[in-house]
Amino acid sequence: MKKDWNARLQEISRTDREIWETGRTFAGIDEAGRGPLCGPVAAACVVMPKEPLLLYVEDSKKLTEKRREALYDQILETAVYAKVILASPEEIDRVNILNATKNAMALAAKDAPCDLFLVDAIDRLDVPGEVRGIVHGDALCYSIAAASILAKVTRDRLMRELDAQYPQYGFAQNKGYGTAQHIAALKAYGPCPAHRRSFIGHFVQV
Repeated sequence: MKKDWNARLQEISRTDREIWETGRTFAGIDEAGRGPLCGPVAAACVVMPKEPLLLYVEDSKKLTEKRREALYDQILETAVYAKVILASPEEIDRVNILNATKNAMALAAKDAPCDLFLVDAIDRLDVPGEVRGIVHGDALCYSIAAASILAKVTRDRLMRELDAQYPQYGFAQNKGYGTAQHIAALKAYGPCPAHRRSFIGHFVQV
């Protein structure tokens, strides 16, 4: 059955519209890439205006790559504020993935023109204002979904660049996740500089 995107837009923007009606400005924050064996984690913070609402904004994982890329440009053109920060594999190894993600989120949000931050599944962040964690926020909140698109497109583009440098791992397809093909390549060739050493000890000696 064909998806009713207008109805979906009304559904996913419900939380946002309730806050907008109070006159308060707020940001959505999300990340991409916490689970992969390779590459950075990307954190995005975005302040979206009440109007216009962008059709097709949705949890980035539920969108095609082509639609994500188109929305990425639309979000940047429309947003009051938008910033993406990358936490490197070295930082992830040094402070762990959760802390690296929180650090990147805080940096992305520190200059946002608001004092309320809606965050996907995280409720404690070092940001200049109130934090509201929303479980499955990228599927339930328009602003968080917009942030999820910025984070994922940014990270996917970087993984395609890494694929050009290290084609043996298939990063353009697996985006650094631990697919059977990726793990086989890791065992055959060893890690590249972009692999997270703290993530790959089950597969190779690091």
